[in-house]
Amino acid sequence: MSLIKQLWLAIIALLLLSFIGSLAISITSSRDYIEQEVRIKNEDNATALALSMSQLNKDVVTLELLISAQFDTGYYRRITLRDTEGQVLIERSANEYRGDVPAWFRNLIHFDVPIGMATIQDGWRQFGTLELESQHSFAYASLWRIMLELAGWFLLAGAISLAIATVVVRGIKHPLVRVVAQAKDISARRFTTIKEPRTLELREVAQAMNVLSANVRQMLSQESQKLDELRRHLQHDRVTGALNRDVFMGRLSSLMGSEDARATGLMVMTRVEALETLNEQLGHQATDQLLSELVTQLLKLAPTQEEALVGRLNGSDFILMLPLEEDTKALIPRLRQALDTIALKAPNIGIRLPTAVVAYTPHDGRGGLLATLDDALAEAESASARTTVVVREHQHNSLFGNHAEWRSALNAAITLGPQLAYFPVIDAHHNVLHYECPARLELANNWQTAGMFIPWISRFHLEPALDIAVVKKALEQLAGNPAQTLGINLSIASITNAEFVIELRMLLEKQPQLAKQLCFEVPAILNTHAIGSLRGLCTALRPLGCQFGIEHVGAEFTKLADLHDIGLAYLKIDSSLIGGIHTSYEQQTIVRGMATLCHSLGIQVIAEGVTEQAELESLFGVGVDGATGPGVRLN
Repeated sequence: MSLIKQLWLAIIALLLLSFIGSLAISITSSRDYIEQEVRIKNEDNATALALSMSQLNKDVVTLELLISAQFDTGYYRRITLRDTEGQVLIERSANEYRGDVPAWFRNLIHFDVPIGMATIQDGWRQFGTLELESQHSFAYASLWRIMLELAGWFLLAGAISLAIATVVVRGIKHPLVRVVAQAKDISARRFTTIKEPRTLELREVAQAMNVLSANVRQMLSQESQKLDELRRHLQHDRVTGALNRDVFMGRLSSLMGSEDARATGLMVMTRVEALETLNEQLGHQATDQLLSELVTQLLKLAPTQEEALVGRLNGSDFILMLPLEEDTKALIPRLRQALDTIALKAPNIGIRLPTAVVAYTPHDGRGGLLATLDDALAEAESASARTTVVVREHQHNSLFGNHAEWRSALNAAITLGPQLAYFPVIDAHHNVLHYECPARLELANNWQTAGMFIPWISRFHLEPALDIAVVKKALEQLAGNPAQTLGINLSIASITNAEFVIELRMLLEKQPQLAKQLCFEVPAILNTHAIGSLRGLCTALRPLGCQFGIEHVGAEFTKLADLHDIGLAYLKIDSSLIGGIHTSYEQQTIVRGMATLCHSLGIQVIAEGVTEQAELESLFGVGVDGATGPGVRLN
């Protein structure tokens, strides 16, 4: 039985005990008082009537008339006149009860009053004895009225008491519910914090659990910082902070071989000419600061730093990837401004920063893309200007000729409904954890992958419509095979859209059994607003049994401490950290650290982009819980 029910039972029992006890005491006291009054009345009336009869002639008819007159007043139950030998001379009685008091109440009360007795004299001689017993109807009516008044008062007082108790219990219940919910969250490794209740005992419990949650968050922050420092030490250039060549090339290959929308964008390569001469003229420290500033300026070209990828290919060559960026004309002025900022750092030296810009798509190979960049960079170097930018426009056949055709085709494809691909996510025992289900849309009479249409979906702000259509398709698939668990991608634009969240919840509430089989994944590019939206989405859908995960998590993902109270089920490590992990001790160290950190929160770690068995074995060896990719096959 719950504590609240016990508290209510205690309050109700206390009220009933008070009511019954007070009523019993009041009735008993009133009955004793009435019995005493009736006894006195019997004695007084018997004495008065006997005195009146003593003064009359002792004619039986006269005495009977006097007794009848007295009895007919209605206040007497019995009047009896006996002679000196005890024989009844005259008797009037009324055994039937008069009134509306219930019989059970009369039987419960049952007045026990002695009869009044008096002696009748005939001169100096005793004539007889008069016995008088009052009618109890008025006593019963008085006592019944007292009981009804007390019951009415106690009902009113009980209602007021229950109203006050409701407020008190609610004041206790709300913080208690919060404390219980926090305890459940902590047991599920969601380290939430709550407002401390005013109740002393609950406040002490809440304080202890809040301290625990704060300590966990601090621990996660410290461990994330250590992991980030290790990552930077192993993967980044110590001077500029850019990615090392091998790491950048690995991420580039992983991205170009995926169906991710980030496989479309722009790539910028900048060369610092005559670096050795700069070192001699400026000194090593000033030159290092100049290179570091160049990387900073390149990062500023991205809408958010989470989306940009900067690498140092060698001492003087720096490369920047801008996923989902397609507007070259808008980029060039900002790029020139950034390069001019670097050139003006040492105006007397004459720094030259030739730069090449190339667009890339999922169909480009890494070798061909880099060759195009080198060719454009060579052209930029041949120019005499300090900051020459050469652009190679990507020549590819677009599915549609203009924006209007794209918008119309996307709306029609979403209305028709997407198609879901199935990629298994397995554990170390080759059991299926769930299926990744990226969407396909029918465009230009063919089913196109996400990398082809997602940039246009984002441009037209159609992410919520597409995601709702994908969820509907997933529920339709689950209706035919409810034993499966499907992983669905949700965009940041969707989870930050309140109307989308409401529509999604209404859709899932109609099919709660199927909703339990859905896993929702969001990209790792999460700002503060997106984290808040994700927290709200998890809170709204968690009662339906949905699971939540984050995909494409790179080594630079440092927001785990901010997600300690969300209740993520899993985290998918980006393929850029997975490729060749069986031959890279640095990658194994980073992935092992990420797995350990996630496991402390009860979060499963899943590897993306696994291509061969050796990678799979190495991943399970460093503590990864699941894997997916081209190299993952069901036995």
